[in-house]
Amino acid sequence: MEETRLYFDEMETPVGPLLIISDGEKIVRIDYGRMADLEAQMNKWSKRYFDNPVFENKPEKVEHVKKELQAYFKDGSKKFSFAFTFHGTPFQTKVWQALCDTIPYGETKTYKDIAEAIDNPKAVRAVGGAVNKNPFSIVVPCHRVIGANGKMVGYNGGLDKKEYLLAHEQDVNLF
Repeated sequence: MEETRLYFDEMETPVGPLLIISDGEKIVRIDYGRMADLEAQMNKWSKRYFDNPVFENKPEKVEHVKKELQAYFKDGSKKFSFAFTFHGTPFQTKVWQALCDTIPYGETKTYKDIAEAIDNPKAVRAVGGAVNKNPFSIVVPCHRVIGANGKMVGYNGGLDKKEYLLAHEQDVNLF
């Protein structure tokens, strides 16, 4: 059986380390943490979507992504231009795309807003589940989703990271 190479590297950010994974053409994941800590989780995930996946640390395969993320943190860059692809259920993919399409930089939406954006207003809880499985920390802006009461609620990376990212984006908007 032929191997599928997945290339990765890590970077330090103000919200901790990020693990960036590429299939050689597109980015397939960006997660909080280091490969050493996430290896079991990444192996389980990758076996769902790739034939015989093998991870290889190749910084040059994700350098362009690291530069864009550095610009986001340093200069408040508002757009990511690198190619990425979703690996998830059709429902999850629809939710993740809605996050990208409907929540502008520095703004927030509720889970209900996202459910309505995907024309499934009763799927608020399911939207929450899909948001929790977002494979692109920061880039797919699940940190911009808040509770119906306007409060910070669950964030896979931790509420401290969510609060930092929202404050960062709102501060940058002031200039």
